[in-house]
Amino acid sequence: MSNLQERLAAFSPDRLKGMRRGIEKESLRANADGSLAMTPHPQALGSALTHPHITTDYSEAQLELITGVHATPEACLEELHQVHQFTYRALGEEMMWVSSMPCKLPADETIPIGRYGSSNVGRAKSVYRMGLAHRYGRRMQTISGIHYNWSLPGVTSEEYFALIRNFRRHAFLLLYLFGASPAACSSFVAGRRHELQELAEGTMYMPHGTSLRMGRLGYQSDAQSSLAVSYNGLDGYAQSLQEALTRPYPAYEAVGIVNPGGDYNQLATSLLQIENEFYGTIRPKRVIFPGERPLHALRERGVEYVEVRLLDLNPFVPIGITAPTVRFLDLFLLHCLLSDSPPDTPAEIAALGRNQHKTAAFGRQPGLTLERDGVPVALTQWGAELVAAFGPIAQALDAVHGTTEYADALRAAGSLLEQPDLLPSARVLAVMKQEHADSFLGFTRAQSLQTRAKLLAQPFSSAQQARLAAMTEQSVRDQKAIEAGDSMPFEQYRQQYVSPERLQLSRTAIAPSLAAV
Repeated sequence: MSNLQERLAAFSPDRLKGMRRGIEKESLRANADGSLAMTPHPQALGSALTHPHITTDYSEAQLELITGVHATPEACLEELHQVHQFTYRALGEEMMWVSSMPCKLPADETIPIGRYGSSNVGRAKSVYRMGLAHRYGRRMQTISGIHYNWSLPGVTSEEYFALIRNFRRHAFLLLYLFGASPAACSSFVAGRRHELQELAEGTMYMPHGTSLRMGRLGYQSDAQSSLAVSYNGLDGYAQSLQEALTRPYPAYEAVGIVNPGGDYNQLATSLLQIENEFYGTIRPKRVIFPGERPLHALRERGVEYVEVRLLDLNPFVPIGITAPTVRFLDLFLLHCLLSDSPPDTPAEIAALGRNQHKTAAFGRQPGLTLERDGVPVALTQWGAELVAAFGPIAQALDAVHGTTEYADALRAAGSLLEQPDLLPSARVLAVMKQEHADSFLGFTRAQSLQTRAKLLAQPFSSAQQARLAAMTEQSVRDQKAIEAGDSMPFEQYRQQYVSPERLQLSRTAIAPSLAAV
């Protein structure tokens, strides 16, 4: 029996049943012609600052739909489905763009930044986004994806960091299997250096690409590439983030906190304004107290769950993700937790970055090799070895839940390794070619309109509508209460929030947190 199987055998059925997951799903609001919606966040969706299930991400036009924490994939996806149904009933003629790569974008400086009202916390969220605009440009921030939050009872911080190290080693497999963004609208790369090829007028692509979102055009940053963040433990991880959050960065010092007209450019001049600016395929997380910094929460109480951040929206399904994908993620994460996980090194971290970029840009290229322990290995061979290693975990989870669905999800993933033409990224290019003259906008617009019609046609009870409408009304009252309760000048609030002391010392509840940015 392998180490993995021994560790798996030690997990009680109750512990395996204690697995929990939640989903955060971003989508741009687009007009019927495929252009970015320039309208404010719909009033019928309540307050983006305080609604528990419906907010915005970077842009005022970028919806983020959030589930609670669930014991089964079905319950999680059902809630996400209902939130989609409610949201669509508030969008009028607009639609949710079903691709991770954005719709037709206007000039960079006119992309609307999220607005959250007049409270200090609301203003800070907008100033943070303005800082991102100065640092990376607004177009990069309009990329959308799915974040998968996952936990298991009884896992220590040390074990979560071991999971994270293995996740980063094997993340190429998720990019390969579920990447669905091989093409983009030319408006996204206008005026930028890039490696994309022109497919048709208005469409750029990588012939064997899987996920442009996770490649060099996506959430990448030259400034952040100087950050050598190790995942060998909470102390080292926290220390490297602390430095990035507190040490002034010359290029951002040049931008300044406030412009000559008195408007705020950014929250801070450090390499990272706040913790969530640090891009990564996976993050250690903990629910925070009001006013608490996420890094302080981790240091004080340890890791509570992990946030998987590399999933593209699947444009072929109405809510962007399927139950088999969720089950495969459960298997993948449990394998990462149960497998031996040696410490990472700077050399390995660099190799993992190269593997990510190769898979994102060239993942379906026949014979593509990645680096494993300094030795070339075929992507499909490495992927097949991992899928085979997930077998005992699928059996254990199916036995606990009385299903065959984990084994089915695993079998489906294995067949994709053997038939790359069935991968979502390949299907996107095939349908673009067959039905839309190789037009990314034409394909995604058609899929988005079809998704809109489908979700609006499905049954949605008056009780479901009333429950979410009540949350919407309550969110507006909650935002007003926060605004009425503010007494501190914004500059004082900003200085207190970004002060180094808030990252280490006991919390001071000065205001609602900025964590959900």
